[in-house]
Amino acid sequence: MATVTFEHVTKKYGDVLAVNDLNLEIRDGEFMVLVGPSGCGKTTSLRMIAGLEEISDGTLRIGDRVVNDVAPKDRDIAMVFQSYALYPHMTVRDNLAFGLKLRKVPKADIEKRVQEAAGILDLGRLLARKPKELSGGQRQRVALGRAIVREPAVFLMDEPLSNLDAKLRVQTRAEIARLHQRLKTTIVYVTHDQVEAMTMGTRIAVMSEGLLQQVGTPQELYDMPVNRFVAGFIGSPAMNFLDVTVTSGPDGPTLVANDVTIPVPPRFRQMVGDAAGRHYIAGIRPEHLDIGQATSDDASMTATADVVEYLGNEELLHLTAAGQDIVAIVDAENRVTPGDKLSMVIPLDKVQLFDPESGLQLGAQRTAVAAA
Repeated sequence: MATVTFEHVTKKYGDVLAVNDLNLEIRDGEFMVLVGPSGCGKTTSLRMIAGLEEISDGTLRIGDRVVNDVAPKDRDIAMVFQSYALYPHMTVRDNLAFGLKLRKVPKADIEKRVQEAAGILDLGRLLARKPKELSGGQRQRVALGRAIVREPAVFLMDEPLSNLDAKLRVQTRAEIARLHQRLKTTIVYVTHDQVEAMTMGTRIAVMSEGLLQQVGTPQELYDMPVNRFVAGFIGSPAMNFLDVTVTSGPDGPTLVANDVTIPVPPRFRQMVGDAAGRHYIAGIRPEHLDIGQATSDDASMTATADVVEYLGNEELLHLTAAGQDIVAIVDAENRVTPGDKLSMVIPLDKVQLFDPESGLQLGAQRTAVAAA
């Protein structure tokens, strides 16, 4: 096993800056997920670890060794791609063993590793089959097995579940998580799916436009997003945002967005102060909104239900409130129908506040330092 360390790593394609001054330490045995929208630099970062992309500037280490100029085959890594990349004319057994044969590993050792990988991934009964006789999930397990038999210091996975249907994605996600718990090997996993990131990662590195935005555990990113981008990217459905203005009132400053009034949450009162007329962006997650009457610790807003998506135990509500679209997740027992007028409770301890210019959450400077 090994650490992976980016020290001021930059990657340019001509005038295009794909990765900008990346500083990130991936710990030994950690499951690190690089997540972000298309074009954010996550796959380029993974390919630099693999040696498939040259580093324009900075230093990349695997363990204590600088690998900037080390050939991919000498980096002690194994990579699982988005495409299964299996040899169609070979059996599962031969696909698993092929890389070891090229390295002239003794036959007895090859057979031992193949059997161990087959046991871990439940491939024993499939060893004699060819890829065309396998389902998508089984092919992906073979691709994982081919990486496992290498016994590398670091596993690299580039969106390995994107070709699977929804049910298989959930199943294979759990298999990869169990695999990590069993092998305890460092895994660097790239995805654009924040649900995969939240459910699988020991820590998550969120990237946007080549820049690392925040690093932390799934809970840290969910509860304490450093900026509006992270807040909107982590969580499904995405966080609601309201443009609010600070106004003075008899009970202290409040945040106003059209006909919605929200007392300034206690943890932000010192930072907001009495700056009447100042603009902020208030964020509230759909799952934190509820139907009912507000208490002294909450705020409320009147909303109209436009669309109701029934999910069995929950309802996903598309609402109009404060002059804009709002999404809420409520218990299905509410039986909301389109056109209903609702009183939505806003828990003050769940409200986030962001600077409209920098996008930073109020007080995020210390959070950003701690996360990095």
